[in-house]
Order: sequence, then C-alpha cells, then structure tokens
Amino acid sequence: MYEERSRRVCDNVTPMHHHPAQIAIWISTWLLCGTVFFLILWRPRRIPEYVWAVTGAVLLVLVRLLPVRAAWSAVRSGTDVYLFLAGMMLLAELARNHGVFDWLAAEAMGHAQSSQTRLFVLVYGIGIVVTALLSNDATAVLLTPAVLAVVRRAKTSPLPYLFACAFIANAASFVLPISNPANLVVFDGQLPVLGEWLRIFLLPSMAAVGMTFLVLWWHSRKNLLPPIHDGASPATLDDLGRRAGIGILLAASALLTTSALGGPVGPATFLAGILAMFFVARTDGRVMAAALRSVSWSIIPLVAGLFAMVAALQRVGALAISAYSLKTAASWPPIAGFSAVAFGFGIAANAINNLPMGLIGAAAVIVAHSSRTLHAAVLLGIDLGPNLSVTGSLATILWLIAMRRENIEVSGWRFLRVGVLVMPPALFLAVLALLLTQH
Repeated sequence: MYEERSRRVCDNVTPMHHHPAQIAIWISTWLLCGTVFFLILWRPRRIPEYVWAVTGAVLLVLVRLLPVRAAWSAVRSGTDVYLFLAGMMLLAELARNHGVFDWLAAEAMGHAQSSQTRLFVLVYGIGIVVTALLSNDATAVLLTPAVLAVVRRAKTSPLPYLFACAFIANAASFVLPISNPANLVVFDGQLPVLGEWLRIFLLPSMAAVGMTFLVLWWHSRKNLLPPIHDGASPATLDDLGRRAGIGILLAASALLTTSALGGPVGPATFLAGILAMFFVARTDGRVMAAALRSVSWSIIPLVAGLFAMVAALQRVGALAISAYSLKTAASWPPIAGFSAVAFGFGIAANAINNLPMGLIGAAAVIVAHSSRTLHAAVLLGIDLGPNLSVTGSLATILWLIAMRRENIEVSGWRFLRVGVLVMPPALFLAVLALLLTQH
C-alpha cells in the first residue's frame, strides 16, 4: 500500500530543469495558484470561495499547466474528504437547526452563576467537545453565533468568548481523527486507528488545549473580572432537539468505532450523517429538506479545486521542497527537527491555508519516507499552526465572516496580535508532548 501511494505521488511530479519553457511554467503556475489562494482568502466583491477555486483549477487545465488526467486524478483522490465533509456538515446543521448549540450556550450561562471566568471556562470546554465530535468548522461557524447571542443578552464583552471559539476550533482539532477534515488530508485517507491515534496525539492535544486556554485567559483576564448582571433565560430542547443531540452522539460513537476498527472514516461519516438525519426527521420530509438546504455544499467544489491546484504546485517544486525539508529535519536532533517541521508547515499554512498545505505535506511525507512521528509533527503544524492568523484555516475564515454578519469587526491585525501570543507556545508544547510519547 505504501509503495503504491508513493508511486502515485511521484507520477504526478514533473522534474524541473533550467530550460526557459520550464521556468515559464514554474512562474506561471505559482503566480496563478498564488493569485487564486489570495482571492479565496479575501473574497473580493463577496464572490464565493468555491468560484475562485474551481476557476483556478479550470484555468490550470486550459493553459496546459496541469494535464487533464492529473487534474482528474487529483480531484478524484479527494473522495474520502468530500464524504467526510458532507457527513460532518449534515450532523452540524441538524444540531444548529434544532437548537442544540443554543441550548449548550444557554446551559453554560446558567452554570456560570454570574462569574465571567466560569463562563469562559464552560464555553471553552463546550468548544472542545463540539470540535472533537463535529470538527473545527462546527465550533467556529455554528457554536460561535450561539455563544455570541447569549453573551450579548448578558451585556458582557463578547471578544474573550469569540476568541475562545476561534482558537479552540484549531487547538482541539487533533483530539480525535474526526475533529478536522485536514486530518484526513494529511494522512492521505489512511488515518491511524483510534488506539494508535490516541497514543500519538492525546498528550499533544492536551498540551495544545491547555496552553491555548492559559494564554487566552491571561490575555482576557481584565475583561473577565466584572460579574455577569443579566444572564440568559433557561433553554430547553424540544423533541426534535433531543433527537438531534442523541443522533449526533450515536453518530460520533459509530465513527469512533469505525476508527478503532481501522474502517474508512469518510464513507462512514457520510453514512452517519444520513442515518442521523433520518433518525431526527423520522417521516417528516420538511425536517430532512431543511437539513439538506442548510448544508454549505459549495465546500465540496472548493476543496476539489484546491486538490487540483495543489497537484499543479507539486509538479513545479512544492513537493520537492517539502520533501527535502522533511529529510533534512529528520537528520537533526529530535527537538530541533520536529519543531522545525511543525512550525514550518504551520507558518506555510497561514500563507496558503492549511488544507492545501496539508495536501502538500501528505505527499511530501510519502516521497521523503518520513517516520510516523515526523508525519505527526506535520499534522501538528497543519492543525495548530492556523491559530496564528485569520488566513490559516477555512474554519477561521468562516468564523471571521460570521462575526462580520453580526456587526463585529475583528481585523486580521487584531487576530494576529492574539495569535502571536497563543500559537507558538501551544505548538512548541505540543511538539514536546509528541516527543514524550516516543519514549
């Protein structure tokens, strides 16, 4: 299996020489892909992200920077990821449509007992659970508005809680294999079984979650001092809401069982989403239709376009550079090599987004024949590195858009000032914890 994947990756790499035509191809590919990544991240004229990604992929084929066969192979290789995303989005929308997130936020406020610090801890804890079971996108995009509504009614400063949702979405995204679509990408659909995953990532995830909490609390400590004067009204779940909550827990249990048995996570997630929808709706077609309408299906062509563009970048040096970096880091002392890999991929993820960088990292690990531990360091950078800036992950970009819809402006510079405090110590501590798991 490993040799098969290695041949597949290497077949998509075109050797680069110093011939003028090859140099022109190199420059054109990087320029076109770089422009498309910029347009995806900044969405000029509010044109949806998937439009830019698909347009970029089509242009690469039309101007012959990427052969049709290579483009189709790249798009087809993402089937597991598409199924995973569709299933997770369906589960998350079932929770949102039937008030599960609103109920969780109101419960947190009820248990805070006028203490903002206690509320901050509860929101952070809920964010960990939602991220672990429904992926980081659910926390950043769906939990955040529910938390904001509760905090606004309490007439307290919302930013500490909003930042908690944004940062825990990435910090907790490797608690479980199903906590981040990037996990499936980085391991090229060959996720470690659940027991092996926990052996490798449980301690690093605890380190990342703990350090992120400490830094965020320290940064927000003054805003958390005043007591809460006006709490939210108690929330209740109706019959559909209770069934949605139960359906999600059953789906998560099924996915963890699938992971523990080494089964295909992508198809299992999609099937779990469909079954959960039927469990909640029973025979009510309106409930099913509402859930299907709520899903952001445009994320599928967006990811497919990214797969194609990354395939083009791999052909013009991105893969060779990444593989060489991994081989070099493997020869260094462990703490230096693993830190360099994690921070290198983490910073690169902030430049072009973590999903494309995860695709490059997955291919580089195969070509470089890297160890499983170095592979894990790549994942730490891809998952946790995006906490540096708003451009790091799709979840954070969607979080920023959700904030703007609520008339809350969080500039990229403001996020970066917090990210510089949060990401480096959390990632370094996670790397140290990863090294400890090897002894």
